[in-house]
Amino acid sequence: MSGDGKIIAIVGNTGVGKTTLARLLGSRPPFRTLLEQHEERPFQRLFAQDLRRYALANQVDYLLYRAAQERWIRRGGGIGVQDGGLEMDFHIFTRLFYEKGYLAEAEYRLCERLYELLRTEMPPPDILVWLRAPLEVVAERFSRRVRELSIAAQEDLQSLERLLCRWLENERRVPVVPLDASDEDPTYAAALDGLLSMLSDALKA
Repeated sequence: MSGDGKIIAIVGNTGVGKTTLARLLGSRPPFRTLLEQHEERPFQRLFAQDLRRYALANQVDYLLYRAAQERWIRRGGGIGVQDGGLEMDFHIFTRLFYEKGYLAEAEYRLCERLYELLRTEMPPPDILVWLRAPLEVVAERFSRRVRELSIAAQEDLQSLERLLCRWLENERRVPVVPLDASDEDPTYAAALDGLLSMLSDALKA
């Protein structure tokens, strides 16, 4: 794959501030923000209306969409910053929807095959930034979040946290940069300079 683009995926529980941080980093060259675009995805609204009927189509769409974002950055250069990304869409949300019964076993395995094929053809992200905060802080932020379309619910936060910890504590391919997201700085502006320094060091390693 030509080009020298890099991928930074910001991961963490729903409502912790992934999109906020991705947009903040995207305002600083050479970072380019690559968002999940809930309202624009063709199956997300249908999925919200009929969880079992559209779960597979929605997850396949997201896996392909995130892979396309990565390919665009890898080929074009710069540093792409994703709020979530391909890894999180598979390891966290696809798994959650399987556990909740929205995806059958065969459907989950189909998503797994697609994810593994995509990762065979494309390298994983260069850095994972893990936004961490106590569950009660995440729950409070989630309750204040204003988003027209959201699949995850308040009662999913504990399961999401469990899946995140299981995945990231065993991640060996990609450097994981933890960031304390529990303080009262919802814009992440105060943490930006320190994070930029950590990202620069990690990208040079």
